[in-house]
Amino acid sequence: MMALTDFDVESLAEQFQQWGCKSSHAARLLHDFYLSGGGIDFKSLKLGKVLEAKLGTDIAIRQANVHLRTEAADGTVRLLVGFARGGTVESVLMPAYDGRRAAGCISSQIGCPMGCDFCASTREGLERNLTAGEIVEQFLLLRELAMSIGRRLATLVFMGMGEPMLNLDNVIPAIRRIAKPGMGELGGRQITVSTVGVVPGIERLAEADLNVHLAVSLHAPDDITRARIVPATRKWPVREIIDAAKRFERRTGRIVTIEYCMLAGVNDSDAHAMALVELLKGFRAHVNLIPYNSIGVGIGGFVYESPKADRVREFLCLLCDYGVVAHARRPRGGDVNAACGQLRQMVSLR
Repeated sequence: MMALTDFDVESLAEQFQQWGCKSSHAARLLHDFYLSGGGIDFKSLKLGKVLEAKLGTDIAIRQANVHLRTEAADGTVRLLVGFARGGTVESVLMPAYDGRRAAGCISSQIGCPMGCDFCASTREGLERNLTAGEIVEQFLLLRELAMSIGRRLATLVFMGMGEPMLNLDNVIPAIRRIAKPGMGELGGRQITVSTVGVVPGIERLAEADLNVHLAVSLHAPDDITRARIVPATRKWPVREIIDAAKRFERRTGRIVTIEYCMLAGVNDSDAHAMALVELLKGFRAHVNLIPYNSIGVGIGGFVYESPKADRVREFLCLLCDYGVVAHARRPRGGDVNAACGQLRQMVSLR
């Protein structure tokens, strides 16, 4: 059975027409659904008995539920979300330090096919793509969670499980529903889509004209180092990925974020920093240094570690000294195994 999150206004209006009901009810119904946080006030909407009956039997109101919730000392909340079609993913709410806002992180696939050696999400491979409706369900759950703790979900990132660029057929319509006035109303400028460097996906995202931001999980400034830790993207050299990011910036006007997960003794040397400076010369990207959140033994059997705080600062200073705009992310949720994919893995091992 389909759920309301599987529809946009046009497709729901078409469904209503097939039922012999007024198509104009579609926009009103979806607006009430998103505004209320996933509920429907049938009495105030006055949809008519026929349409109410069809909605009660043919379309589910929701299609996801929270299987498990963990909360870190810093307030980061990780949800294990299950779907009516089967499977689970992780969604995360990170309260901002201002006491008013929160950032959400959602998944695009169940599992991940990319094989990044330091990431728990990819350990069991790809189970399936999420539908657009399942992606929207995560947004609704995080928005409801934020409201329950007196905060506003202000930004959303596609940085959870999966590679968004390999599921754009569902990611793009999900973003439209999440951002659209009268539906999710978050706005494209508040949404960031991350990729490990799938060049055709970067091009397609730019062409979709969604007004969203792009984050490239680069993790290394050279092909040799990158091939070791992100093997699935060997077909796209580092410079080709950066060129695609530059084209995205020119077309959209959005400054690209370069995500760089720092692994001690792997990609954190002064030489790596200088190679990154050279790679980004003339490109006004923003580098986000991320101290590694350990998952134990990686797919290749290697145990990665986070660099010492001094090494992170020295790496950051080198970038800044040579004109690269960069900052080091403050670790979040480490006391509850908050690395992507760990919660789902822990539950599957029980």
